[in-house]
Amino acid sequence: MATCTLHADAQVLDLDVLNRSWLSLSPTRRIECALEHLPETAVLSSSFGMQAALMLHLVTQVRPEMPIVFIDTGYHFAETYRFVDQLSERLKLNLNVFRSPTSPAWQEARHGKRWEQGLSGIQSYNHENKVEPMQRALRELGASTWFSGLRRGQSSSRAGVHFIERQWQCYKIHPVADWGDRDVHQYLSRHDLPYHPLREKGYLSIGDWHTTRSVHEVGDDTDQLRFFGLARECGLHQVGS
Repeated sequence: MATCTLHADAQVLDLDVLNRSWLSLSPTRRIECALEHLPETAVLSSSFGMQAALMLHLVTQVRPEMPIVFIDTGYHFAETYRFVDQLSERLKLNLNVFRSPTSPAWQEARHGKRWEQGLSGIQSYNHENKVEPMQRALRELGASTWFSGLRRGQSSSRAGVHFIERQWQCYKIHPVADWGDRDVHQYLSRHDLPYHPLREKGYLSIGDWHTTRSVHEVGDDTDQLRFFGLARECGLHQVGS
């Protein structure tokens, strides 16, 4: 079995050395190494997007009781909420839902539809409904290690993602950073795991209904799939930081 190359004292980790040493490890072994050597408690965040079943299955095969954090903006597609229920039941997930203390209706009464107010409006909306709830989730769950399913091939903004980074005082682990779509498809097929149901309708990247577009709507301009082309990330993932 390949070794982890992790020092027992997480405070002296050389992340550059660690990222190089993890190149030869499988995603499962990267998860095991992180859980064996990095600070507790560990959580997995999931948007329950297109390929969410991959990380949910990988992580819970190693640690079935790991807290799964889902940020509920109140504006997910109905299919997404049903997908959450489906995977939670099938994989017996320890689901933890976090959301803004202010309801979507109250936010709209105060600010209007911020996703229609340009980049600054989108950023304000994302911070209140995604970033702050995620930071609160990490704090309330006492998380020091945070797993995520980011992959380099997902977008240009994620091309530099590492296996392990630091973000918000957590070790951020991306066990499948080097996997391509074929790797993901083979894993899902092998374990009979579903894609998000909106895949069949041409959605490649799925977030809130008001800032997500299908390929049928945007054609070849994939930059328009999320946030009207004004942004590629919602602020949850500070890639390469």
